[in-house]
Amino acid sequence: MKPSYRLQVNGQNITPKINGRLINLTLTDERADKADQLDITLSDHDGQLAIPPRNATIEVWIGWEDALTYKGSFTLDEVTHQGPPDTLVLRARSVDFKGSLKRKREQSYHAVTLGDVLATLADRNGLEQAFDPKLAATPIEHLDQTGESDISLIRRLAEKYDAIGTVKNSRLIFSPAGTGTTASGQAIPAVTIRRKHCKSHNYQLSNREHDYTGVQTNWQNTATGGQETVTVGSPDNPKVMRHPHPTEANAQKAARAEWQRMSRAGAKLTLELAKGRAELYPDTPVKAVGFKGQIDATDWMLVRVVHSVGDSGFSTRGELEVKIT
Repeated sequence: MKPSYRLQVNGQNITPKINGRLINLTLTDERADKADQLDITLSDHDGQLAIPPRNATIEVWIGWEDALTYKGSFTLDEVTHQGPPDTLVLRARSVDFKGSLKRKREQSYHAVTLGDVLATLADRNGLEQAFDPKLAATPIEHLDQTGESDISLIRRLAEKYDAIGTVKNSRLIFSPAGTGTTASGQAIPAVTIRRKHCKSHNYQLSNREHDYTGVQTNWQNTATGGQETVTVGSPDNPKVMRHPHPTEANAQKAARAEWQRMSRAGAKLTLELAKGRAELYPDTPVKAVGFKGQIDATDWMLVRVVHSVGDSGFSTRGELEVKIT
């Protein structure tokens, strides 16, 4: 099987024009608030390559001959022509955060749900909505957006609710982090990766977060005028969150979100596959087989995937963290 790809620029298939010129194509598929990135390096040894127009739309498929996988649409962000030898380097991202999403705004939200706030953000930026139903139903008593851009507010809400808040392919996505589910709440099918299929692996275990046995935070009890404490996990050695919350429910959600984040942070696994797998993408649950017993026994989830196509073939690197079960 031969590595293969297809590129379209502003709807036009340019693959035949650049066959034999591709030095490297790297696609970095991100989770959370980072945009996916596409880097393409082409040989312009004969000076025949045209420089694409600014903000050109690049669509990309990668994989193996007769088995290509569509990897999305990207906006051309940077162009470099250098030499000798002459090369054309293109960098494109899956979303342009420099538009209306970056405009600072003033707005208050009162007696709404998280879904109501996200819908407002999606509508005024011309985005489709892809929200987890349970998260969307979360009540919000009051929320201020003061001199804050919409993308900053999305990131703030994602951190508060331990969620993935991002914009990809003209969709505002908001879903639980670390659970291996889609924005609609459906489970993503798990994949198996065996050691014999990997060129290398790297497993790291850190105890920094695991010194804590839980998370503790405070909330203001208006009936008594005093502060109450909420603890998620064990109270033996909890991490104490500094800022109090207005209600017990808010404090509980914040403590649970932080405890889930800490639970994922202890172990990391990086796998370099000998043969690229274009179908892999972040938030996919992974079963590791043939490594150390502790690695195989862990429920993993992809958080970053890097695909590379070039003269050396097609390879995939996956970065994984512990899946919340």
